[in-house]
Amino acid sequence: MDSAPVTVAIVTSRIEAELAVGLLRGHGLRAAFIADDVGGLEPQLQQDGVRVLVAPEDEAEARRILADLE
Repeated sequence: MDSAPVTVAIVTSRIEAELAVGLLRGHGLRAAFIADDVGGLEPQLQQDGVRVLVAPEDEAEARRILADLE
């Protein structure tokens, strides 16, 4: 990502974040997630959520894609 990424979702687990990122990437968007859980070794630290990030120019499309899931 060239500029600072933006958060488009906060999900409850690393697994859910990986699925969301995969979906967004499948639609051609640049996406990643960040979890403060020591690389997955301490999943209880995910209690504050896992953030799904995209490039700023992909934000609107990412939000639309994720909203279609609900």
